[in-house]
Amino acid sequence: MAAPSRKLATIDDLVARGDPDRLEIIGGEIVEKATPSPGHSLAEIKLGVAVDPFNRRAGSRGPGGWWIFTEIHVEYPRGELYCHDVAGWRRDRMAARPEAWPVRVRPDWVCEIVSPKHEKHDLVDKPRVLHAAEVPHYWILDPEERILLVHRWSPDGYTVVQRATAGETVRAEPFEAIEIYVGVLFGDDEE
Repeated sequence: MAAPSRKLATIDDLVARGDPDRLEIIGGEIVEKATPSPGHSLAEIKLGVAVDPFNRRAGSRGPGGWWIFTEIHVEYPRGELYCHDVAGWRRDRMAARPEAWPVRVRPDWVCEIVSPKHEKHDLVDKPRVLHAAEVPHYWILDPEERILLVHRWSPDGYTVVQRATAGETVRAEPFEAIEIYVGVLFGDDEE
């Protein structure tokens, strides 16, 4: 006898829970986002500061050309709904700042900060959905291991194009116009 099929959660189900801010739909199930540790929170804010020169019109006080947000909900075609730690859209592809909740246009860059007990979501589940949606760049920051992994979309799957640890300085795509001292993302003082 076949197992009964389960009903996949929808955005309406998530909203009906009353507080969708810390909820996601992963694999058809409503999942509570991990409560951020101090290391996670610090990495998120430091990354926002690092990429801020891009978060404006091109040519205005820095390289510009992006809309960049933290803790932003994005819906994907298969019904997945992720609250990304940090995500960005190129302004030449998305002229107006996203206003609707959730955003229904795929990002051009996503960074997830690994949280204990949620590693599978950040390292397996989300990359599969982002790859299917053709998100060009996927970064992983791991505050416990103090590493940055930079992935680029390819037809066969994401390719790791850069690995860096605290103590290294990188020009990481798609933000090669600036140098990022990786340790700063984890709370080290700038050199």
